[in-house]
Amino acid sequence: MTNPLALPNLRLPAFVAPMFLISGVDLVHAACANGLPASFPAANARTSDVFRQWLTELSARHDPNTAAPWGVNLNTHRLNPRLESDLELICEYRAPFVVTALGAPAAVVDAVHSYGGLILADVASIYHARKAADLGVDALILVMAGAGGHTGHLSPIAFINEVRQFWRGPIIAAGAITTGADIVSMLAAGADYAYMGTRFIACSESLAKDSYREMLIRSHADDIICTKAFTGIANNMLRPSIVNAGIDPDNIPPHERSTLNFDDPHANAKAWRDIWSAGQGVGSITKAFPLEELVTYLSREYDQALKATITKLEHYQGIPKEQTIHRKA
Repeated sequence: MTNPLALPNLRLPAFVAPMFLISGVDLVHAACANGLPASFPAANARTSDVFRQWLTELSARHDPNTAAPWGVNLNTHRLNPRLESDLELICEYRAPFVVTALGAPAAVVDAVHSYGGLILADVASIYHARKAADLGVDALILVMAGAGGHTGHLSPIAFINEVRQFWRGPIIAAGAITTGADIVSMLAAGADYAYMGTRFIACSESLAKDSYREMLIRSHADDIICTKAFTGIANNMLRPSIVNAGIDPDNIPPHERSTLNFDDPHANAKAWRDIWSAGQGVGSITKAFPLEELVTYLSREYDQALKATITKLEHYQGIPKEQTIHRKA
């Protein structure tokens, strides 16, 4: 297993993505303790005081000798009123890595690098990937079509191939990745790590409601709708949750529409508390595992898929040219 970021204690080449109102101290700690780097959005802590409490608790529970690194997802949009104060706390607690999103990472690169932390830039387009690469980030998280929550529009093959033309650093692939076999497929496509979110919402350690977990288990790819209606940014959301909120997913009325609230991200309850996000890989979720059990399950899937892929490659490499299939006249 390659590990270009030199992350310690990895069990799989995969990260647990930060999820708004879902990722908390328990989820991040459990993921790291089981060999998967994980982070939570700073905005999940409603105030700076709560953010400090979370950082204190996570730092105290984390064992760097046995666990994978933890991190913080920081909204770097210029309208984020907590950007400066959150960054100060991140530096004070020396978060091993910071995931930047919704804005240029320029404001945080030097600060995080000053104490030896890593910057992972969340990008959803070639343009933003180039901008982040030019700023000296340590890895690019390519948010592709099918990702849960704020999503991209490019296919994995197109996105990874084009980014590889100008970026030789680590790539973390995000979008509809829910199984161990999916992780293998992203490595084969040219990524170095996978980024998994939706699969971990159903874990008992997440902050999700039980009804959210139950909906994930019942849902399929056809139940995902991509809309800008609730945050002003393209999101993949669960259609049944929109219906349950009394809204027609195909005709969302103006009074239900909104945009991101940078002053208080928690204020817009509809967008995240009542209407839930999920990626297109949701159909692979058939059970709500505790995190430790889920990582064991994913590891088994990963090993099986890796062996099967190697067997196929060896088979095709061993076929003499004269035995290849030709089109019949």
